[in-house]
Amino acid sequence: MPIHDWTRVDAGIFHHFHHCWITEIQRALNRGLLPPEYYAMAEQVAGGLGPDVLTLERPTNGAPPGPEPRGGIALATRPPRVEFRLRTDADQYAAKANAVVIRHKSNHKVIAVVEIVSPGNKKNRHGVKSFVTKAVELLQGGVHLLVVDLFPPGPRDPQGIHKLIWDEFTDNDFVLPSGRDLTLAAYIGGRNPEAFVQPTAVGLALQEMPLFLEPDIYVSLPLEPAYEAAWADVPTFWQDALTAPQ
Repeated sequence: MPIHDWTRVDAGIFHHFHHCWITEIQRALNRGLLPPEYYAMAEQVAGGLGPDVLTLERPTNGAPPGPEPRGGIALATRPPRVEFRLRTDADQYAAKANAVVIRHKSNHKVIAVVEIVSPGNKKNRHGVKSFVTKAVELLQGGVHLLVVDLFPPGPRDPQGIHKLIWDEFTDNDFVLPSGRDLTLAAYIGGRNPEAFVQPTAVGLALQEMPLFLEPDIYVSLPLEPAYEAAWADVPTFWQDALTAPQ
């Protein structure tokens, strides 16, 4: 299914779709995609990203982590098929080593977050700043992150949300390719974050993206099937509005 142009409808319509898509993603993760020691829930992460955040948490119970999660993909064995892989400079990042580690009150450690950008995240300067600040806090805290941005750049993010996030870590001349102004970006959190970035566009199918569980282990998240399942819950009237010729 091609990505739709969600700028053609009111933000409330995307909010409905967004809710359905998050549900489908967490279902896919919990129904066999994640290794057994992980689980996914649709949750809020306090501090600026708003209520539309999916977090993946792993119980710690005071025990050290296992040697390697079962069922994950080794980064060294099968690198994600994306156009850009970006690394920060260790020296440049040294000043940013101190971070706040975000933990759930039940002592279940947050491992990764999937965030789907909404119109509200780009509506004004505060929305953009809040999104970027929280993304940076998560990465600096060692939390892995996947950002799905299906809205074109605006005056506050002329090269998309990814560049604003990456600017916080290193000098960054990232430019979106001509004709592909939407962005899928997977990040490895920690002292020296890495980014795996795939530009895309309205009319193209969503590709799978890595969701990291450890710096060298990820699962491949099937964004396209979850998108299609969520689309089925969009009222027919609005489906027609999004697919009608312009």
